[in-house]
Amino acid sequence: MIKNNNFDNTILTEQINSSSVDLDKKSTKEIVTLFCEADKEPQMAVNFAIPEIVNAIDQITLKLKSDGRLFYIGSGTSGRLGVLDASECPPTFCTSPDLVQGIIAGGVKSLTRSSEKLEDLPDLAISDLKYKNFSTKDVLIGITASGRTPYVMSALNFSKSINALTISISSVPANESFLPSDIDIRLITGPEILAGSTRLKAGTATKMALNIISTSVMIKLGKVYGNRMIDVSVTNKKLLHRALSILSDVASVNNDEGLELLEKTNGSVKLSILIALSGLDIARATQILNESNGYLRTALSKVNYCSE
Repeated sequence: MIKNNNFDNTILTEQINSSSVDLDKKSTKEIVTLFCEADKEPQMAVNFAIPEIVNAIDQITLKLKSDGRLFYIGSGTSGRLGVLDASECPPTFCTSPDLVQGIIAGGVKSLTRSSEKLEDLPDLAISDLKYKNFSTKDVLIGITASGRTPYVMSALNFSKSINALTISISSVPANESFLPSDIDIRLITGPEILAGSTRLKAGTATKMALNIISTSVMIKLGKVYGNRMIDVSVTNKKLLHRALSILSDVASVNNDEGLELLEKTNGSVKLSILIALSGLDIARATQILNESNGYLRTALSKVNYCSE
C-alpha cells in the first residue's frame, strides 16, 4: 500500500520547467538543443556556491590532515554520485580506500538496482554510519537534491550530534528546506527538463561540485605537483604510460630511466621525481619526503637548501 506522506510538489526540484511543457511533441533536435541549453545551468549553480565550496575544501583538508576520513552519503542518484567520486580517489591519488568513502542507501546492490524506498528509512542511515565507525574526527557530506530525503537528513543530524564536520549539498533554496549542517552548499539548478528527474541538472551540478571538492582536497594534501597527479597508482598500462609521461615532463627522464626509477620506488611517481631531480639515493629521498609530509615541492626546497 502506498502511503501519502504529504509530499510537497511545490519544492523547486519538483516544479514544472516551462521550456519543456511540450517535450513529447518536440523533434529529436529540439530535445537535444533544449538539454544543451539547460545544462548551462549547473555551471552557474556551482559558480554561485563557490564561497561554500571553498570553505568545505579547507575544512575537509584540516580534518584529513588530522587522521579524519571523508564520507559521502545519499540515496538513488545522489548516493551513486558520492560512491563514484569516492571510488575514483584511490587510482587517481593513491589514497587508501578508507580515506574517502561513499555510502548509498541499500549498499552495493543499490548501485545497479533501484532501491528508492530505502531513502525513507532514517534509522538505516545511522546504522550505516555506525558500521563505518563514523566519529567526530570524520567529515560527512550529505547529498539530497530535494533537501528532504529522510535517509540523508538522519545522517546529517547524527553527524551534527557527535560534532563531526557536517556538510550538505542540495538543489533547493534554504527557505524550502533547512539542512542541519556546518556548511550548506546549495546548487540551485531550477526545475528539470523532465519534471522531478534530479539525475539531470541537479545531478550534473552535484557531480561537478564533488569533482572540485575531492580534487582540491587532494591538491591541498600534496598529491599534485603543478597540474600532475604525482600520487597516481600505477596499476595498468595506461597509468604506467601516464606515470612515465609525468617523469619525462617534470624530471626530464626517458622511458628506460623512468621504468628503472618506478621499479626502485615501488611505483611511486612522487619519490621517483624527487630522486631524479635531486640525485639523492632512495633512503635519503624517502626520509626527506616523509619529513615534508609527502609534499614534493617542500621536499625539493629542502634539497635545494641543503645543496647551497
